[in-house]
Amino acid sequence: MLNKNGFFTGVLAGIIFPVIAWITAYYFSYNIYIINKPALPFFVAIALNLIMMRILLKKEFDQTARGIMLATFIVMLLVFIFKVHLR
Repeated sequence: MLNKNGFFTGVLAGIIFPVIAWITAYYFSYNIYIINKPALPFFVAIALNLIMMRILLKKEFDQTARGIMLATFIVMLLVFIFKVHLR
């Protein structure tokens, strides 16, 4: 998966799934009305980040896992802020 145990590597890896979720949510919001839960792709991205973090912790990539945890926490805060702001 990742060969480098670094904090910034983890932050970059932790941003991948939320960016994919944002692109997916943006695309589906204008083309298809799938469900009445617009934050669902972001929660799936957060779950995937947590799974990736768990795997890295088992392989003793602690710094990378910490970077993923920071990116996940920031994404959770942004989703919460935008969710509250849009209501």
